[in-house]
Amino acid sequence: MFMGEYRHNIDDKGRLIVPARFREKLGLRCIVTRGLDQCLFVYSEQEWELLERKLNNLPLMKSDARAFTRFFFSGAAECEWDKQGRANLPANLREYAQLDKECVVIGAGSRVEIWSRDNWDRYYKRSEESFGEIAEKLSDFDIDF
Repeated sequence: MFMGEYRHNIDDKGRLIVPARFREKLGLRCIVTRGLDQCLFVYSEQEWELLERKLNNLPLMKSDARAFTRFFFSGAAECEWDKQGRANLPANLREYAQLDKECVVIGAGSRVEIWSRDNWDRYYKRSEESFGEIAEKLSDFDIDF
């Protein structure tokens, strides 16, 4: 499980340090793709395979299923770590997530998310204000806090 929040800068070449504890769990290579809410999702190869199977089982005749799988798979890229623990993020993914300098790398359970600092701060503030309501809605899924 990935958890925690870390702040790092992305360099001019598009390289971002990923915390060592995340790299250990992600393995030698990971898959990075467009996430929801204008961030990037990062998966271990094993977690990606599980997700890939689920997405490939979506009904092809449903336009929403086709649209989501196109969005998700077309943005995917394999990444490896350099000797300094950095991942080189493709330009199209950096542009999607508005990553230009200050980034926030967070653990989100089965995945890692990479946010621009500004997007994360806005998202966090907006979500923090409604955290109680969000938790109440999740109670339908038998989650106790």
